[in-house]
Amino acid sequence: MTSIAQALRHASERLHASDTPRLDAEVLLMHVLDKPRSHLHAWPEASLDTEQLTRFDMLITQRVAGQPVAYLTGHREFWSLELNVTAHTLIPRPETELLVEQALLRLPADRSLRILDAGTGSGAIALALAHERPRWQVYANDRSPACLEVARHNAVRLGLTNVHFFTGGWCRAVADQSLDALISNPPYIPEQDHHLSEGDVRFEPRRALTAGVDGLDDLKQLAATASRVLRPGGHILLEHGFDQAKNVISLFINNGLIDAGSARDLAGHERVSHARNPG
Repeated sequence: MTSIAQALRHASERLHASDTPRLDAEVLLMHVLDKPRSHLHAWPEASLDTEQLTRFDMLITQRVAGQPVAYLTGHREFWSLELNVTAHTLIPRPETELLVEQALLRLPADRSLRILDAGTGSGAIALALAHERPRWQVYANDRSPACLEVARHNAVRLGLTNVHFFTGGWCRAVADQSLDALISNPPYIPEQDHHLSEGDVRFEPRRALTAGVDGLDDLKQLAATASRVLRPGGHILLEHGFDQAKNVISLFINNGLIDAGSARDLAGHERVSHARNPG
């Protein structure tokens, strides 16, 4: 019989090409056993039965081939919320939590605000905001019905009733001056970027990643529509690439927005830019 410790050791060796081989192995075994990490550490000599070992080996084989751990387990934690994800949705990333942090910092907590998370995917941003600010009415859209199905399921599972989903692209169906904040993590990778052939992004939906030759196509659309959909004094906050802050700030200014600035992520990159509608 194979013990937990032996299975993890062998899996970690097979996953040597991963940046986090031991972590990947532990997360996948936790998924197979439906147990927390503490169980793996408390019972390293416990044996896996044949079915468990077969399932674990299959998942490790898929991970060796590059499949993202989040797609293999069907979930990913974001803002301390456990979210379901599928191959239709972008995998929520830690750096996107900066977008949530900036929204919470810049918008009043004690008012009943109307917020839009444009291009919501799994619902990560919208659900984090709805969780933190029960008085806010958070709206979230996506072009993909499959993404919206995942996002709605996450909202129901988390018991969040102040988030509302609708099908649509960016702000086309949004009424004039109806939002207190427009928030988005849009596609921003250039179409020919070499990173698209590396790591987890190889398996993620390309439409959620790329935006034209320079990666700015969707950022341009959002910046251009902000002055129409935002109320006077309303905020726009956008995630973007590590080297795109100056371009996004210029887009804000050229579209009549004010008080433009950027916030840095934990790696020191300007990752989120923000501005306000005059008034």
